Amino acid sequence: MNALVKTAPTPGLTLQEVPDPRPAEGDVVVRVRATSLCGTDAHIYRWDEWAQSRVHPPRIIGHEMCGEVAAVGRGVVSVAVGDYVAVESHLTCGHCFQCRTGQAHVCRRYRLLGVDVDGSYAEYVLLPERVLWKTSREIPPEIACVQEPLGNAVDAALAEDLSGQSVLITGCGPTGLFAAAVARVAGAAVIIASDVSDYRLGLAKQLGVDHVLNAKTDAPAAISAAILDLTGGEGVDAALEMSGDPAALHQAFRSVKNGGRVTLFGIPTGSVCFDLPNEIIFKGIRVYGVTGRRLFGTWYRLAGLFKAGLDIRPVITHRFPLTDYATGFDLIQSGQCGKIVLFP
Repeated sequence: MNALVKTAPTPGLTLQEVPDPRPAEGDVVVRVRATSLCGTDAHIYRWDEWAQSRVHPPRIIGHEMCGEVAAVGRGVVSVAVGDYVAVESHLTCGHCFQCRTGQAHVCRRYRLLGVDVDGSYAEYVLLPERVLWKTSREIPPEIACVQEPLGNAVDAALAEDLSGQSVLITGCGPTGLFAAAVARVAGAAVIIASDVSDYRLGLAKQLGVDHVLNAKTDAPAAISAAILDLTGGEGVDAALEMSGDPAALHQAFRSVKNGGRVTLFGIPTGSVCFDLPNEIIFKGIRVYGVTGRRLFGTWYRLAGLFKAGLDIRPVITHRFPLTDYATGFDLIQSGQCGKIVLFP
């Protein structure tokens, strides 16, 4: 089969033929219908410091996908050949304290598809049965393949109820955009989004965001004043920080009302200093750190959100064959895209 492989500890990827996978006991081979690019994959493509510390070539990368079951190993009972499935990319150990107490999303010994084991940028991928998620045929491949990152946005947005509340989203990358769509279908009263890209703020408007603020052209004080004006001088009920940018982090904490909540999903590149008394303690706010998705509670919740009308189509801005992967990574670097989907 054809696959995108990190063949050596250098920037870039190689499209090459590799052996077709064969299922052992408890394993499933899935024919990949669609697989989307992720920021993690961009780190590996660029071969930055994080990638150098984590990935050991050769490795087929990619972890956001959907496809059809092509073969099953002995003992597989939950899926059959021909089933349409998406994939949970975190391969948890099942034995640590977190896994045994309903917190498998923070398993201490998890492995990641496309990082620690061969992934989805290929015609076929080998997976353990337990990570497969049967998906409705009504959901097209370019949407079904992004259920994994969409689940991150579900957990970030719905850590608490949003119905009737005001929401600020700082950072309109794909997951921030997904969070906007989730907040809209969950009944948020007012959604405000900030980013440094007019392109991505335009996508946010397509998803139903009520007000957009450009953090590149508007001073932090002006943004804070605008948010206060839009919320009757109170600040927002919930701030979802999706960028990891230090200025955006402070904006989120400044903008939330006393007694509100901040959800942190974006990853800073270094340490960030906070004025803990004034930004957190004296405001009496609640802070959530979000990583991955609840296994598999978030997946069930997401299925319900689709039935309730969740529409993320504007986020899927580009579709390419697997051979055009470099164009996709160039677009990610430029920021002139939402979610990019590859079709093997």
